Amino acid sequence: MGNADSQGKPKVALYWAASCGGCECTIVDIGEPLLDIASKVEFVLWPVALDFKYHHIRAMEDKNIDLCLFNGAIRNSEQEEMAKLLRQKSKIVVAYGACAHMGGIPGLSNFSTKEATFNTIYNEVPTVKDEKKRPLPQTKTKVKEGELELPEFYDRVYKLNDIIDVDYYVPGCPPTSDQTVLFLTAVLEGNLPPHGAVFGPKKNLCDECPRERKEKIVKEFYRPHEKRPNLDECLLDQGFFCQGPVTRAGCGSQCINANMPCRGCYGPSDKVSDMGGAFISTLASIIDSQDEKEIRDIVAKIPDIAGTVHRFSLPSFIVNEKSKKEDRK
Repeated sequence: MGNADSQGKPKVALYWAASCGGCECTIVDIGEPLLDIASKVEFVLWPVALDFKYHHIRAMEDKNIDLCLFNGAIRNSEQEEMAKLLRQKSKIVVAYGACAHMGGIPGLSNFSTKEATFNTIYNEVPTVKDEKKRPLPQTKTKVKEGELELPEFYDRVYKLNDIIDVDYYVPGCPPTSDQTVLFLTAVLEGNLPPHGAVFGPKKNLCDECPRERKEKIVKEFYRPHEKRPNLDECLLDQGFFCQGPVTRAGCGSQCINANMPCRGCYGPSDKVSDMGGAFISTLASIIDSQDEKEIRDIVAKIPDIAGTVHRFSLPSFIVNEKSKKEDRK
């Protein structure tokens, strides 16, 4: 990394777009090693923790920031503006976490429209539902003190590399603190993979799962609360939606070790081009039936199959790729 101040410390920026804040928490969860890292860098933007303003970044020379960890998807015009600004000012931009990497949980709203999303949030959820229709957010609203302005809310959610060029990807919801330390150490030591690489193992989660695997033949699928999984048997064999066969390793198998199926937050392994499509193919191969009606009945009992297989990756879905350039205004 290049030096950026009189003390020779690299400048680091962290930014939070459309996400839950978990990626910010995992930085803090690094613990004591964070103190060592912090002594070697200068934070120039970290809105959740330190008081920096956008105009401080705008005033910088281009490529003055050595490393930017950008977490969150792009849902509105402010987030797009900051993504482009930080790309302009940074030497290395990292899509940090599942939302920046693939679109994440916010990306599930791509199943719906902006109007339907607003109507659900402001008028239809049980905590607000009544006969009164509430006003929906507007880009500009006049009040007696003047005109208030909000960022434009887009029709869909975008992953970070739909908006700007991304140098590296650190996957996870959130990335583990161990993986984060390994990445930051690689940056500080100048020991980075090729441009565009996903930081982490190339193998899938099943390759490091200790559970016993047999021939996967399933008559019924279960949600985690419906049946207690056996501790030593492959979760997919037991009928649980475990996305290990299509998910990149590197998380330390935390969900599996807690007897919970993998949700796919680390994204696809290098051998998988479309995560949701690959997992649908996996499910189709393990259903124990040749009867079309029985197969339909088995599948019909799966709640929200599209949302489940694309839990973190809907904006990355191959079918969506063709329309992305046309639908953002």
